[in-house]
Amino acid sequence: MELHLKNNKPVDSGEPADRPVFTARVAVYRVLWSVGLFVFCLDQLTKIWISATLNFPTYWPEDGAITVIQGFFYIVHVGNTGAAWSLFAGKSAFLALLAALTLVGIFYWRRHLGLRATTAQLAFGLLCGGIVGNFVDRLVYGHVIDFLDFHFGSYIYPTFNIADAGICVGVMLYLWHSCREPAA
Repeated sequence: MELHLKNNKPVDSGEPADRPVFTARVAVYRVLWSVGLFVFCLDQLTKIWISATLNFPTYWPEDGAITVIQGFFYIVHVGNTGAAWSLFAGKSAFLALLAALTLVGIFYWRRHLGLRATTAQLAFGLLCGGIVGNFVDRLVYGHVIDFLDFHFGSYIYPTFNIADAGICVGVMLYLWHSCREPAA
């Protein structure tokens, strides 16, 4: 007997159903999967390009960094063994474990997080794609490859990457979504 979903409830194969259970369960989260895969691929492709283009480490235009907007935006090639703003620097293995646990937690509590809502799926797609992108870096390189470098006068914003941007935007979007949606 093959189980299928009809109106999001399992039914046996005696009744017509739209899709097999597994396919239907994955399809429910299609926005999350699509956005997450897009962020992950874009992040990894940009890091491959950075690794092939710039020596490691490259901090300044004199070292070979790419000037996009003089005095404001540069493409560099640096490594971060910590988290945002180099917090927990040198703890890459711990942060990789934390990333894996976070992904498991998101999967486990997906119903409580309201991931059937499109906005929540978009937020968690950005978040999960970023988490996986940086997780892969930690496993492959022992650090996260950062390359987007912004300068605001004498202040240099911490260098980041596409995965970091996905994580930050995903968290902000989910907080906004959570403040808008009434508790179910």
